Amino acid sequence: MKSIENSHNSTSANDEYPQKVTVGGLKLHNAPITLIEYDPHWPELFNQESYRIQSILGRRALQLEHVGSTSIPGLCAKPIIDILLAVADSSDEPSYVPDLETAGYTLRMREPDWFEHRLFKGPVTDINLHVFSAGASEIKRMLRFRDWLRTNDTDRENYARVKRDLAQQVWRNVQNYADAKTEVIEEIMEWVNSSEQ
Repeated sequence: MKSIENSHNSTSANDEYPQKVTVGGLKLHNAPITLIEYDPHWPELFNQESYRIQSILGRRALQLEHVGSTSIPGLCAKPIIDILLAVADSSDEPSYVPDLETAGYTLRMREPDWFEHRLFKGPVTDINLHVFSAGASEIKRMLRFRDWLRTNDTDRENYARVKRDLAQQVWRNVQNYADAKTEVIEEIMEWVNSSEQ
């Protein structure tokens, strides 16, 4: 997926990259993206899934965070809960993948060249479970972006406007839509980085 709120450079103007990293075959979207207004029940859905994942993995779940647009009050989003899970080594699939799969989670993406990212879909709630190794720089970046948009009305509104404009287009796959947001995300992150110095 190359990130939830994506700053990762991409070559997915075609389907080559998504096909390469998708487990079980790439499903084409060929439609606009459905965005809805912020739903105050989204944090509750995250809490339910977080508890379920923690109960499956126990101490192997080193960090669980609600990320992506559904974690930012006031921001429109696809109604899919993005969850960040940090484990000791996300490339060590035998240490956590079988237990998640037994509980009904489905491995959908494997990105060894991008922070050893793994993406699962959930068995009950519509989620994207993003797995990284503890300490991966992408974890810090995702949390900084989330926290900034939670407190900065101007950047949150600008990001929402860009998302709405892009969502109206017909997208061959959802990753192409995610990649199209890269420019505005990088602009926001440059401001975040400069404000922290």
